Amino acid sequence: MQESQERAEYTLVARKPSFGLPTGCPICLPVYIHLKFASFPFRLDFNNTFPDSDQIPYIESGTYVAFNDENGGLIERLREDGIVDLDAAFCSLPEWISMKAMVSTWLAEAVMYELWVGSDGTSARAIYYSDLPWLIGKALFMKQVYVVKQRFGITKENAERKEAEIYKRAKIAYGALSTTLGDQTFLFERPSSLDAYLLGHVLFTVQALPESSVLRLALSEHGNLIRYAEKLKSEYLEGGSSSSVPQFHSEASSTSTRRPSNSSSKTKKQPKREKTEEEKTFRRRAKYFLVTQLVAVLVFLSVMGGYDFSEVEVDDDEGFSYD
Repeated sequence: MQESQERAEYTLVARKPSFGLPTGCPICLPVYIHLKFASFPFRLDFNNTFPDSDQIPYIESGTYVAFNDENGGLIERLREDGIVDLDAAFCSLPEWISMKAMVSTWLAEAVMYELWVGSDGTSARAIYYSDLPWLIGKALFMKQVYVVKQRFGITKENAERKEAEIYKRAKIAYGALSTTLGDQTFLFERPSSLDAYLLGHVLFTVQALPESSVLRLALSEHGNLIRYAEKLKSEYLEGGSSSSVPQFHSEASSTSTRRPSNSSSKTKKQPKREKTEEEKTFRRRAKYFLVTQLVAVLVFLSVMGGYDFSEVEVDDDEGFSYD
């Protein structure tokens, strides 16, 4: 089984590149980095059909498909399936566990807050909605702002306190990670999923968030984290061996709605395989995506008719902020 997995060709399907990153999605980027750390050969493809899907990123190979919304995320699923595991030597270390928890919760939540609530939404729209009709993209953005506020329990009355709590936790995490890192190349001897999550976070924060971002300013106070990201980016994302991505689709970004079934090699035609039930469900959604999203937006707006939208202010630049 292990030998067949090694010989199989794997495709990572993520959201499109932006901000000078191989994928502009803050959830997809750590998975991409994780595979690069492992020198795992894979092809990169893009799917922008489902801006609100929790299944992206996902990996497929033959009949094998692993989605991000399974078993604690795609990195964990790959570890459990014995495909890529960088954590075997660290997953029992209390300090490693606590560090990973900070990155995957406090820092991930801070990025979510900045994308949807703490900024004008320019970065979020570029990542998720730039390929959709303007009206649908704008409506889905407003819907997601509301969803994120609900998730954090943010109201007009407690907005400032919630924001302070989110940034306080992020600053604590930066301090702890900076201290642990020191002048090392990796947080713990060699790369692990913790480094993949942290590197993805730092690169996204520096390159995708605006210069006025509170989170970006807080991160800039820790020079060793910035140098850490610059060094690893140069080594693994820019100057690394091309063998880890042997057949990068140069046309993928211009055909961002390509279906996973079209990602097979053009030089060697493979026999048609029977689709799994997960793939059938996933692709069936694509056929009706625009229609269902439009209906969802109309239902959302009608249901929210009684919601006090005075909590959200729309400025001339289409940004959102609290009164």
